Order: sequence, then structure tokens, then C-alpha cells
Amino acid sequence: MWPSVLPDPRLRHAALALDTGTQGLLYIVGPLLVAALASTHSPTTALAVTAVLGMAGTAAVALAPPSRRWRPAPPAQVPARETPRLASPALVLLFASLVGIGFAIGAMNVWAVSMAEQYRQEMLSGILPASFSTGSFLGGLLYGRRHWNSTTISRLVTVAGAFVAGWLPLLFLPGPYAATVAVAVPGAFMTVVAACAYATTDTLAPAARTSEAYAWLILSIGVGQSAGTALSGRLAEQPLASAVLPAAGAAFALAVLLAARRRLVPPRQPTSSPRPFPFPPPPIGDPPCPTHQQSRS
Repeated sequence: MWPSVLPDPRLRHAALALDTGTQGLLYIVGPLLVAALASTHSPTTALAVTAVLGMAGTAAVALAPPSRRWRPAPPAQVPARETPRLASPALVLLFASLVGIGFAIGAMNVWAVSMAEQYRQEMLSGILPASFSTGSFLGGLLYGRRHWNSTTISRLVTVAGAFVAGWLPLLFLPGPYAATVAVAVPGAFMTVVAACAYATTDTLAPAARTSEAYAWLILSIGVGQSAGTALSGRLAEQPLASAVLPAAGAAFALAVLLAARRRLVPPRQPTSSPRPFPFPPPPIGDPPCPTHQQSRS
């Protein structure tokens, strides 16, 4: 809805920057709030507060005047047989790589809970994801302030490689303080990966189906998060395995991107200007409440 609220591109760019910054701050504060409520009250309280805040935010957006005034543009009258396909091999491979990115994030959240139990510091389950999000927030700001001469595909592959390298220090099983600092490094590359993925999607998707393509992009990350959370939950009591999984997910993403690099070259120039960076990042989710210990007892 931003184009209808702010037609001026310069103002819209500032609004998108504020949008991204606000979401980044929420991903820092949210995990800390969940961990604090779970440790001082109960996981049930944390879940209830999360639900109330989510409902309140949804209602505020749905009832805002811009939401009520907005109407979608009428669809173009194109015969069904002429509708361009969305599921091109290039997009499928791009979305497959993002499953690995989501897997790393989901595994990281469970690893944070495992660290909290191992060191008997419940707040670690919120501090570690908050540190990751802080790195993501700062990395996005630095990325957005620079002009890049390299191609988007080149940046995507390079940053995906840095994302893999950022997880490697966890394999040495650092303590709480070192882990808090270390996890900010892969976080610094997360927003850049997402930004390059959005830009690549914009050039690969048919012009009439970019919104649908963005939805599949976020869904791919969400599927990876679910898989990473599920598998990490099974291995949460094994410190090394729990620390390895985020790097494994990131390595899968990099391998797919390297294999698909030539296919990701856009077949056309976008008919409209791509959305300016920063993009609102895909949700990385609050960490699971630290209930693993309570559930076992």
C-alpha cells in the first residue's frame, strides 16, 4: 500500500527504510520480551501476550484509513493460456535455496533454547536471537547506504557464502558471551541475502505475478524455518549437533545458488522499477519459549 500512501518515490524510500528499521527493532525486542515473560511468569503468559499483541497489530493495520481506502488495480484481460508461468526453473531453484536460509534461522532459535538450558540462563533463549537480529538490522543499514556495481546475483552468492562462514564459530561450542557476539555475524548478512533474493525475484518473475512470487519467497523461508525447528528440537540435547545445523542449512542454500547461478540471470528487464532497498525483511520469528526443560519434567 505504500505507493498509494506516498506517491513520491523519495518519501516512499524513506518510509520503506523506516518500515525495515521498525521490524528489525521488533525482532530484537520480541525475543527478549518472550524470554523475560517466560522466565518471570510462565510460557503461557508469554504466549498470551504474543497473541494479544499480534491481534492488536493486525486490527490496527486492517482498520487504518489507507487500508480501508485501498483497492486493487483491475486485472489485465489476458487469456488463461497466455498467462506467464511463475514456476520457472530459476525461481524454483532460488526458492529452494531460501529453504536453507530459513532452516538456519529455525535451527538457530532452538539452539538458543538449548544454550539457555545448558548454562541455566533462561534469558539466553531471547538474547541470542536478539543478537542475530541486531546484526541483521545493522547489516541492512550498511548495505542500504552503499552503491553496488556488482550484479545482484553475484552479491547474492557472495553474501550467501559469508552467511555460511558466519555460522562456523558455533562449531567450537562457545560460551554464552562469545556465542552472543558470534551469532551477530551471520545475522549481519541475513537482511542482505533477503534483499538480493527480493531483487532477483523481481527480475525473474513475470511482471504480472511479482506479488505472488514474493509470497512464495516468504513461504520458502517459512518452510525452512519449520524444518529447522523440527529437526533441531530432536537434537536439542546434543550441543554439537545443535550448533552444526544452522551452518548446514546455510551451506545447502549456498550449494543450490552455486549450482543455479547461470539460470538466475534475468531473461528480461523488469517493466517497472524494482522496489528500492531496504525491503521489509521476511519474518524470522520469535524463538520457541524455553519450555523444553519444563516439558521433560
